[in-house]
Amino acid sequence: MGEKKINNRIVVGMSGGVDSAVAAARLKEQGHDVLGVFMKNWDEKMDIGECTATADFRDVRSVCDSLDIPYYTVNFEQEYYDRVFSYFLEEYKNGRTPNPDVMCNSEIKFDAFLEFAYKTGAKGIATGHYARLDKTDGIKLLKGRDLSKDQSYFLCMLTSDQLKDVLFPVGDMDKTEVRKRAEELDLSVADKKDSTGICFIGERKFKEFLKNFLPAQPGEIRNLGGEYIGMHEGLMYYTLGQRRGLDIGGRGTGERWFVVEKDLENNILYVVQGDQSALYSKALDAIGFNWISGKTPDKEFECMAKFRYRQPDQKVLVKPNKDGVHIEFEEKQRAVTPGQYAVLYDKETCLGGGVIDNVIK
Repeated sequence: MGEKKINNRIVVGMSGGVDSAVAAARLKEQGHDVLGVFMKNWDEKMDIGECTATADFRDVRSVCDSLDIPYYTVNFEQEYYDRVFSYFLEEYKNGRTPNPDVMCNSEIKFDAFLEFAYKTGAKGIATGHYARLDKTDGIKLLKGRDLSKDQSYFLCMLTSDQLKDVLFPVGDMDKTEVRKRAEELDLSVADKKDSTGICFIGERKFKEFLKNFLPAQPGEIRNLGGEYIGMHEGLMYYTLGQRRGLDIGGRGTGERWFVVEKDLENNILYVVQGDQSALYSKALDAIGFNWISGKTPDKEFECMAKFRYRQPDQKVLVKPNKDGVHIEFEEKQRAVTPGQYAVLYDKETCLGGGVIDNVIK
């Protein structure tokens, strides 16, 4: 897989943020031969949002100069389009709400990027993710010590083989510690705001962005009794539980309206007012489930789960099957959304995840 591996070289995925900067600094302090690499994943000619790639690379260059480590840019635009963005568009076309960050990790950051690192002769890669690894008995992916920043949810589709040569140098730190260390090192990104959302969309131009790739199909908004309420701009713009941006306020009782269902076949958006009971479900089916250990359990078991990032862990009963897993909730869950990921945990260990395919009311 490329040159003979140089024992001490670690390639750090540098994003231009404070987390990857401190990750690189810690590795250098530990005596590693550190190489900083900025991944260019998006063709800015297609950008409608506020992509910050140019500014981010400038920050990478500044940090690497401060740390006195070499840096490069690697272009994964084609891989990203083929493996992540095409999936993103297809899911929206099918009326689902995808999570491209999970796909980007499994397909780009810990696949294409890992292969690139091996070709440089490196023994592995590191990123600024808030997660930890236990390699004492096999490979276990653990939550980051700072639970408010834990990113294990986004790493649920990685395999033991992908993780064996990975390091998460800030996974045992709190965010405040990371910023403090960056200040001590006088790094230019010490106070840089954390990035949110997906680079190619920006934060406030989602509809405009999607319109450039998928034709919008306006249709009717109805309540569960079938009564006409108004018009929607296209099912792809709405997600279950959504209450903002419906443009149907002032009708009925004056209480809030919520999206509860999308009828793709008839292009109808169903909403309820006030009472959210229709948003609650008791179980789900997840497909394409990835067990990080590489072994599918042969019987049902209880554990904890998240159905969206930042959700508190929920107690569940898991029944593995040939298509993935059937998950039953101890307590009914609100707005579980097809296209998102169901991620399982045994205490602080992330067991793996899969795409939510079917929600059982």
